[in-house]
This record gives sequence, C-alpha cells and structure tokens, in this order.
Amino acid sequence: MDDVTNMPTRSLLNQLSIKLSLFPESSSRLLFHSLAAILAIALLAPQVTPAFAQSKKAQAQSPQHASEKASSASDVARGKYIVEGIARCGQCHTPRDSQGHPDRSHWLQGAPIPWMPAQPESDWPIRAPRIGGTPPADDADMVKLLTTGIWTTGTHLRSPMPEFRMERSDAEAVVAYLKSLPSQP
Repeated sequence: MDDVTNMPTRSLLNQLSIKLSLFPESSSRLLFHSLAAILAIALLAPQVTPAFAQSKKAQAQSPQHASEKASSASDVARGKYIVEGIARCGQCHTPRDSQGHPDRSHWLQGAPIPWMPAQPESDWPIRAPRIGGTPPADDADMVKLLTTGIWTTGTHLRSPMPEFRMERSDAEAVVAYLKSLPSQP
C-alpha cells in the first residue's frame, strides 16, 4: 500500500486509540481492534480480492438479470466472505453450543441475543431472527436493509443489529449466500 493511503489510516487509528483510552481497557481494546479490522478491510478488500475484481469486470461487460447474477457462484462466495468474515452475522443469528461456540448445525437459523444493553432499553430484542435458507424478507427488501439500514416497515433497525451501508453488489451477494444455505424449520 502506498504512503498516501497509509498516512490517513495511521492518523485515524491513532486518534481512535486516544479516544478509546477513556473506556475500560478490555472494552476499548476489543472495540479498537474490531474497528481497525473493519477499516483495514474496507480499504483493502477491493484491492486484494481477485474474485471481487473479476465480478466487477464481468458486470461491466455483460449485464444480467438481477436474480441470475445474485445466484452465481462468485456472488455466493463473496456473500459468505462478508457474512462470516466481515459482518459476523453468526454471532447473533446462530445459537450457541454448550461450550458457547456457534452451533454450525443451526447456522444462521436465529438465536437468543447473547447480551443485554448497558442501559435498559425497552425495545431491545430478545431473539435474532433466522436469516439462513429463507431470509425473513424478499430479495429487494433484504438488499434495502443491507444498503440503508431500513426494514420492510420503513423503520430503522433496532439495536444491536448494525445499520449496514453496503454497496448494492455486496448486499446482493449476502442475499445470494443466505439463500444458498439449507432452510430449517
């Protein structure tokens, strides 16, 4: 990475580190490393993932129908990368086994929210919905949710669900991956 890109990133991380020093050490360390990883991935992902670049090139050369494009193998792979490696959806949407690890036999099938808010919140959900197999909304609404943070009701998502602002192609890839998973009752 060149120095021009690297300098603002270092500056941002240094400022973040200073501001996080106001929090308890364990919380700030976790938050700092999480945000640093997200920032690094956001800056590097399009540059270092050949599948992403090839997908963009293919889109530019031959426009396809949206549902055909979303079901392609490269979109499913990209969606899996985002869901499992970046957004980490399984942290909330997958139940835990007896050791506290995500139960892969019920991957993304919905689960109790694993924590409570620091301050009481009347609208805090007690369960994350099933998103694997058959997502809880149609493709267009799921893409809208992932690109705007707005649910089918027209309201913003409730905490602790992040209000993502994904690129449309990333959101479509996530939906393709979620739909590729086996649906469970």
